[in-house]
Amino acid sequence: MNEETKQFIAQHRTSDTRTLALQATRHTAVDMRQAITQIEGWQLAQSKLPQWAATEGVIYPPRISMEQCSSQATAQYKASLASGNNLADLTGGFGIDCSYMARGFEHATYIERSPLLCDIARENFKLLGLHHIDIVNGNSEDILATLPPQDWIFADPARRDGAGQKVVALTDCEPDITAIEEQLISKSKSVMIKCSPMLDITAACRQLKHVAQVHIIAVNNECKELLFILQAGGANEITTHCINITNKGTEQFTFTAAEEQNATASYTAQVGAYLYEPNAAIQKGNCHKTLAAATGTSKLHPNSHLFTADTLIEQFPGRKFKVAEVLGFTKSDIKKVVQMKKANISVRNFPESVQQLRKRLKLSDGGNEYIFATTLADERKVLIACHRA
Repeated sequence: MNEETKQFIAQHRTSDTRTLALQATRHTAVDMRQAITQIEGWQLAQSKLPQWAATEGVIYPPRISMEQCSSQATAQYKASLASGNNLADLTGGFGIDCSYMARGFEHATYIERSPLLCDIARENFKLLGLHHIDIVNGNSEDILATLPPQDWIFADPARRDGAGQKVVALTDCEPDITAIEEQLISKSKSVMIKCSPMLDITAACRQLKHVAQVHIIAVNNECKELLFILQAGGANEITTHCINITNKGTEQFTFTAAEEQNATASYTAQVGAYLYEPNAAIQKGNCHKTLAAATGTSKLHPNSHLFTADTLIEQFPGRKFKVAEVLGFTKSDIKKVVQMKKANISVRNFPESVQQLRKRLKLSDGGNEYIFATTLADERKVLIACHRA
């Protein structure tokens, strides 16, 4: 990177990159493609990777690698799960996961088939003081055969096919973990596999023979990724950890399939003083009976996945609301809602979509009022008006 390009990046770090691209002919000494890649990367890192964005000199990869890499929050969570002597990252990419996980190990190996990403990782790791990470450029499946024994192996299989289309199933990703699972187990005490949040967890646990734990990771109530921890022989009862990382802290809830199957939830047609909506990780984990039993709440309906109680449960893993009123669909009920003028609408087990309901109720989006359209245990369709507790 020449000096003119470096200066241009520094001067236009917060500029709109589409506008900059149109100015290429005015800055002939600047490698505009390279400059835009670095500016876009830094702008994305501001929210996704704040520690990296605050580090002067970090080199960013092309946009697709920035979009596919883990966030700082999810990488730090992975790092909290693994430590030891040796770590091997089979799918290095931009190196975010490797950089955070490697801090808990005496030695780490970053493996990546893209020479460009290897060069970027080499420079960034050096800048970050991570001198104990070896960079290996090559195909992970070939390298795996000669890889020495590890304490942990990490892999984030590529989730795009040859045409660049997104895929979800384990067998469609590269490498296919189901095909190399036994080899992974023979090489490492523990294996961590990162997967799409859209993956069917039950189906994946049937395909993989050595699953010991599943971690469902959400950030600010948006499900971001699934982690499968593999250990020789797996576990008789797989433990699932539902994690929601928020600006205020981390919500955690743990359960097993047997606990969920055997749990008894109470259902009610009476909405209490407080309404509870589980976070996205719990919704993905489908552990609603276990949650109801653990929190002392009642479900509104087997399919509604909303909970209620007469007391405020501060530790409930999800959003908490103070109920103002429970309304039906009479003209007088609808008139009350229309008077709100603005509200946040959510639909849970209800015959109309948010858009349809918003049109019927003539409400604009936003404000401090919330309306949950749902079905109660006696099959009544209701609107629950409430505000954040």
